[in-house]
Amino acid sequence: MIRALLDYYRLPADLFGSVSPTIDSPAGENGFFEFGDKNICYGRNRSSVSANVADAGKFDASKDVRIDGNTIQLPFDFSEVIENLRRERYRRNMNADRKSFSAGKTVRKIYYLVREWLPVWLRRQLQKIYLRRWKELRFPAWPVDFTVDNLHDELLRLLMEKSGTKKVPFIWFWPEGASGCLIMTHDVETSAGRDFTSELMDLDTSYGIKASYQVVPEERYEVPEEYIQRIRAHGCEFNVHDLSHDGQLYQKRDIFLQRAKRINEYNKKYNARGFRAGVMYRDLDWYEAYDFSYDMSVPNVAHLEPQRGGCCTVMPFFVGKILELPLTTTQDYSLFYILNDHSINLWKTQLDLIRKRNGLMSFIAHPDYLINRKNRSVYESLLKYLRQMVVRENIWAAVPGDVDRWWRARSQMKVVSHDGSWEIEGPEKERARLAYAVLDRGRVKYELAEVAQENVHK
Repeated sequence: MIRALLDYYRLPADLFGSVSPTIDSPAGENGFFEFGDKNICYGRNRSSVSANVADAGKFDASKDVRIDGNTIQLPFDFSEVIENLRRERYRRNMNADRKSFSAGKTVRKIYYLVREWLPVWLRRQLQKIYLRRWKELRFPAWPVDFTVDNLHDELLRLLMEKSGTKKVPFIWFWPEGASGCLIMTHDVETSAGRDFTSELMDLDTSYGIKASYQVVPEERYEVPEEYIQRIRAHGCEFNVHDLSHDGQLYQKRDIFLQRAKRINEYNKKYNARGFRAGVMYRDLDWYEAYDFSYDMSVPNVAHLEPQRGGCCTVMPFFVGKILELPLTTTQDYSLFYILNDHSINLWKTQLDLIRKRNGLMSFIAHPDYLINRKNRSVYESLLKYLRQMVVRENIWAAVPGDVDRWWRARSQMKVVSHDGSWEIEGPEKERARLAYAVLDRGRVKYELAEVAQENVHK
C-alpha cells in the first residue's frame, strides 16, 4: 500500500488484500499533468508532462492507469506528487517567463532596507502593483485548493472499485468526531500591536476563542517576560515569528542556517513549540534545520502573498519531524488593504468550502491592523460568525499546539480488526473516532461510525 494514502486516512495496511497500487518507475523531467477530475499534479509521469501548468489537461494520467490482475499500476509516483504539491516544488516551473517583483533577491533586499522610511500608503501601493494580476493565476485554485485531498480520494476510489469494497474504515481527522477544526493566530508586527494584545485577547475570549500569538524576537520591539506570561495566563499560546522580520530569512542557505540556529534558541528560551516565518516566506526543503514542533508558514493558496504558491491541502501534514498547519483563509491584511474589502464574505466562502471537506480552518489576524476601529468591527463580525459556526457544525476550536499534539497522536494510531469489528489502537485512542469512506455513485464520501452522520464533499 502507498504510504501517503495510509498516513492520510490511517487505513489498515492490509485492507484491500491482494489488490495494491504500484508505481511504473516514471522517468524524465518533472512537469504538470492531470489525474482524476482535473486534479493538477506536478512530478514525473509515464504519460508525459507539460512545462506549463495551463497545458496540464493535455496529459491525463488516468488514461494510463493499468490493471494487471490484482494490481493497479499508476503511471506516476503518487507519494512523490503529493510531496511536490505540499512542498510547493511546482513553483520551480511557475512564471518561468518573468521574474516576480518580490522573488528577485536584489529587489527584495533593497525594499527591506528602505521599507521603514517608505510611507505606509506607498508600501501598500507597491504591493498592489505586484499582486494586481492575481486573478489570472490558474493554479492553485482560488479561493481554496483541495488538490492533495482530491488525489487521496481518487486513489482510494480506484482501490475500492477494483477490490469491490464499498466501505473502508479509517481514523477520523479530528477528536471526538468534530466535523472540522478552527485555529486563530495573531502575528504581532510592531510595539503597537504588542500593546494591543490584552484587549484583543479579551475580545477573542468573549467569543470563546483562544489564539496563538507569534512575536518577533529581535530588533522590532521588546518582549518582556510579563507579556509572555500574560498571554499564557489567558490560555493562549506564545510562539516565535521569524527572527527580525526583515524578509531575508530564506535568501541564502548559509545565512538561513545561522538564523535558524538563533530561532531555535529563542524557541527554547520562550518554551515555544510553534513558528511562523515573516511575510510567509518559506522553503520546506530547508525545514530540517528547525527544532520546533510545528510550523504555520505555508498558505493553502498564495495568490495574495509576496511568495506565490500554496500547499494545495486543508489538512495538517508532516515535513520531516515538523507538523505543518497550513493557512487556509485570506490574511486580514490582504482583505483590508489589497482587496479593499471590509466584509467577511470572502472568509465565509472559504469557511464553507473547507467545512464541507472537514478540513482545518486557520486564520491570521494582526493586532496591529485591528487597532483600527473599522477593521476591528469586521473582525468582530468574523468572531460572531465563527462562534455560531463552531456550535452549529460541531467544529473543534483549538489552539495550534493542541492540533499539533492531536495530529501526532493520530499518526501513531492504527485501525485493527478485533472479533469481527474494527477498533482503534494507539495514544489518545479514547478521543479518536472510527469513520468509513463509502463509495456513492463513483465518489468517496465519509461517515462517522457511531452516528453514521455523513460528511459529504462534492
